[in-house]
Amino acid sequence: MDRPTGTPRESSSHRIESELLDDIAAGQLEPGERLDEVKLADRFGVSRTPVREALNRLTAQGVLVAGEKRGVRVATYSREKLAQMFEAMQEIESICARLANQRLTLLARSEIEAAQAECAAAAAENNRLRYIKANEALHMAIYRATENPFIYELASDFRRKTGPFRAKKLQTQQDLVNSVDNHVDLLAKIFSGDSQTAVDGMRKHMTESFMQVLAVNG
Repeated sequence: MDRPTGTPRESSSHRIESELLDDIAAGQLEPGERLDEVKLADRFGVSRTPVREALNRLTAQGVLVAGEKRGVRVATYSREKLAQMFEAMQEIESICARLANQRLTLLARSEIEAAQAECAAAAAENNRLRYIKANEALHMAIYRATENPFIYELASDFRRKTGPFRAKKLQTQQDLVNSVDNHVDLLAKIFSGDSQTAVDGMRKHMTESFMQVLAVNG
């Protein structure tokens, strides 16, 4: 989805927001980790104003939360709340699988397959960060294949919020290889001619993912 355009400060603010979202989704920023405005301003080469604006928007989205003292932290959740989020996420991802199956275009399929190829390449070289980003790109490509921007936004929102928790389950090269293998099965179902098969495949994929997340976020 395109980011809004505007003044240089607004552009900087949205760029910072986008990059922080990527860092959170990739697990580079841990749940509960504090974000320092000064360090972020140095990192992005800007004043603290666009940094503060980006942090305020991420806080409004629930990706960040206000700390007990000044500053914000990456949101953290209890096991119960995380379970509720994954339950909702499973339903939304299942809808995405069904619509992608029904509306799949050659372009959408090529984007999904390209993301899966990137996942396989990252796993082969044991590049965890590259893999996590490719995995996010794969699911985003599935969301786009629904051709419904509202569903895309809902699904993307849950991926952003659960990113740090999901990233923890990908620690070893075997974890990456297993995830690639799971994608092979999932995509075969999404590319099948039966939408219920696609839904069942995504439900299985999300259930297994959630159980792994719980195991490493106890």
